[in-house]
Amino acid sequence: MAVHHVSVTLACVSGSADTMPPPGSGMVVPPALSAIHAAVPQHGPHILTGPIAVAGAEPGDTLEVRIDAIEFGADWGFCGHRPLFGTLPEDFPNRFLSHIPIDRAANTCRLPWGMELPLQPFFGVMGVAPKPSYGVLSTKEPREHGGNLDNKQLGVGSSLILPVFVPGANFSAGDGHGVQGDGEVCINALEICLTGTFTLVLHKGGEPLRYPRGETATHFISMGMHEDLDVAMKTALREMIAFICGRSALSPDQAYQLCSLAVDFHVTQTVNGEKGVHGMLRKQLLA
Repeated sequence: MAVHHVSVTLACVSGSADTMPPPGSGMVVPPALSAIHAAVPQHGPHILTGPIAVAGAEPGDTLEVRIDAIEFGADWGFCGHRPLFGTLPEDFPNRFLSHIPIDRAANTCRLPWGMELPLQPFFGVMGVAPKPSYGVLSTKEPREHGGNLDNKQLGVGSSLILPVFVPGANFSAGDGHGVQGDGEVCINALEICLTGTFTLVLHKGGEPLRYPRGETATHFISMGMHEDLDVAMKTALREMIAFICGRSALSPDQAYQLCSLAVDFHVTQTVNGEKGVHGMLRKQLLA
């Protein structure tokens, strides 16, 4: 049962000082981002906006995050790779940084080597506070509480459903991405400042979630995260089987076969320590 709705708008900035465009580039750094660089010691790797406490949220509840709108906060973004990071650190031992302008009117970005890509903005990091027993965590690894999911399906019109682990839930967002391929293989998407408007819906009762789930206009999404991609795949599959059984009269055996026949599993990202897999089931199959 949904017991509380609240709409929030979060202005989010991205990028450390050493990823900013050079003087004379014509690319303007948002003043808020410059102020953060000047005043805040960098522990990283992300700058998040939040947390937002949701009145009445308690451990065991579910928080539905509806992504209502996303606006660009800058006319440029960056993509880079650096030593010891990414999916192929042994093949790319040097730093390589690209600054990429966007065209808001055309909804495109132009890469330094001339290619043009359509923009598909989303927040790489959306999550609630983790289990208190975990203590202080890096924002790098996605876990049960969400966080650095880097799931490009979670754009405008989609929803992210999260388990609640602390009173108030404490939702945060950041790590704006202008466009990204599944895998995010070099460690960056088009990293860019974004402002998002979200509706936070608190759900009481029902079976507590174990992992985040997603929903778009056309698909239900299961997720799994683990340092071993095989384990992440198994988790995403088990989560999808459980979802299907909870939303239909199918048995686990039937749901397992349906996943083999009709669910598309994607590698979400391979660069966050805890790798990600997500499964996509067409909604019409459970109508």
